[in-house]
Amino acid sequence: MTAETLPRKNVPSTTPAALGLGDRPAKAGPDDPAATHVRVKLDVEIRALLAHEPGTKSGADPEDLHQMRVALRRMRSVLKLSGRLVGPDAEPVRAELGWLGQSLGDVRDYDVLIGHLREVVAEFEVRDQPAARRLVSKFVTERGVAKRRLTRALASPRYASMLQDIGRLARQPATEEADESPQTSADLVAGLAKPHRKLAKAVKALPADPPDDDLHALRIYGKKLRYAAEMAKPAAKKKQAERIQRLIKATKNFQTVLGDHQDACVAADRMRGVVASVDAEVAFIAGRIAEKELLRRAEVRAVWRDVWTEVDAAAHAVSPRI
Repeated sequence: MTAETLPRKNVPSTTPAALGLGDRPAKAGPDDPAATHVRVKLDVEIRALLAHEPGTKSGADPEDLHQMRVALRRMRSVLKLSGRLVGPDAEPVRAELGWLGQSLGDVRDYDVLIGHLREVVAEFEVRDQPAARRLVSKFVTERGVAKRRLTRALASPRYASMLQDIGRLARQPATEEADESPQTSADLVAGLAKPHRKLAKAVKALPADPPDDDLHALRIYGKKLRYAAEMAKPAAKKKQAERIQRLIKATKNFQTVLGDHQDACVAADRMRGVVASVDAEVAFIAGRIAEKELLRRAEVRAVWRDVWTEVDAAAHAVSPRI
């Protein structure tokens, strides 16, 4: 089957060329202005978003939706940290990315929950499998509702307009005006101090046994630091780029650990919420799952501060100013 005969849902709604971008992703190095690095990052991520759009629409592989959401989050983070370098339209575009991110996030949350529940109940006794399947099917049905909302969003004029707006921000001008881009590429590396400082402050403010929501907020702070580091790495010289890579690795691990904590909390809460609307057998299964999730939550709480220490050390290694 040729590309021309593929069903519409299996091709992206637009192409990089239609957004005014080149055949290949743009590149930037240490000698380029900071604004160029911002545009290059947007260029790379809008291509990733478009590449995973068909799979997100078809639903054949949940990983496509996940990667589409990651690309969107990276663009939002870039625009939050350095959007002013590419003009006043950056903030409205970031808001539109947030709109789409909500729809992607709703479906992704169900994908994570359903995948995890299937793994957990697979270990249960044969006699409990029918009730376990009924429990999982309840969330599959709810996911279908969220997926239909996402499908409508991806087919909307609002989405098409958002893509065009990102394309305009990502396009490289013939020359960078000096007063338009006062920052250098080195400033992107120095800019890592701000997201690191916010994360460190949030960690320091936590009590010995922090609320679940506060640990989730830490994960978000860590994600912002990671995305800032990913943009700063191409702007750094070789040795510093290696240190930034270690920071990226440490923040990724931090996200994974706290992500496990959040997933466990969400799963346990879902099990509590479902009990009143299901039969006794399904409620029994929900109780067993909740117990397992609370144990997983406790295991993460025992190690997350050690993981944070690795992030902090890696950040300070990048620059003494951090």
